[in-house]
Amino acid sequence: MDSRKPLDARAFSLMLVLTALWGFQQVAIKLAAPDVSLVMQAALRTFLAAGLLLAWARWRGIALFSRDGTLAAGLGAGLLFGGEFVFVYAGLEHTAASRMVVFIYLAPIVTALGVHWLVPGEHLSRTQWAGVLLAFGGVALAFGEGFLAARGATLLGDLFGVVAAVLWGLTTVLIRASRLGHASAEKTLFYQLGVSAPLLLAASLAMGERGVVDLTPFALASLAYQGAIVAFASYLAWFWLLTRYLAGRLAVFSFMTPLFGVLAGVAVLGEPLRPAFAGAALLVGAGIVLVNRR
Repeated sequence: MDSRKPLDARAFSLMLVLTALWGFQQVAIKLAAPDVSLVMQAALRTFLAAGLLLAWARWRGIALFSRDGTLAAGLGAGLLFGGEFVFVYAGLEHTAASRMVVFIYLAPIVTALGVHWLVPGEHLSRTQWAGVLLAFGGVALAFGEGFLAARGATLLGDLFGVVAAVLWGLTTVLIRASRLGHASAEKTLFYQLGVSAPLLLAASLAMGERGVVDLTPFALASLAYQGAIVAFASYLAWFWLLTRYLAGRLAVFSFMTPLFGVLAGVAVLGEPLRPAFAGAALLVGAGIVLVNRR
């Protein structure tokens, strides 16, 4: 019998921490961009996180290579995970970041649809679906000004954003609906990192990126944050949550990530805070509350 449950105070608190970490990552990527190309950043942080995960599993005595019937699903999840980042970063060459954010955050809707259809016990009511759409509306409002002010041809980049969102959503659905849903968080994450690291490196080379231009202190600090804090620690916590709580309700919490990204940009980069942000935050918060009503 599946023991996954609705979100409690521990899950709420942990998801707030995780989305804040993921939101600040957007600033870390921007800080390192002049020194390390975008997809190369994703590749390097993934290799770093994979090394840390191997060390962690060895220290804790966690088996990562035992046969448990998860290989096919794990390889599939790793390909989806790596493909998501390839499409995100490639798409940024053809569309504005604000437009990309709106398209990427179709992913929680894809996740909610997937688990609703494929996973018993994860059906959402009409009120909860209203909450999902309300939260997405908050993200659209937060980035609406930049989204509407498109210049030039953005269709290709926008399409890449939609593809990335579908891949992200399908990754979560696959993990939840397959044997990975009962594997350890460490093994699930290892599949993601082990498959996506060489994929991202190959994509960076194929795209003709500059790669590593200069390993400045900013670049090293950014890569350490992205690899150790985000790709290792926070993703491990995320997959741990997926083994204990309802995936659709967890996914809706990810709508907080771009809002934390905005706040991090204001605090660290001095970016302006738009008047619509308060309304956007209220919409996202209201949507999360509706989805998680008992």
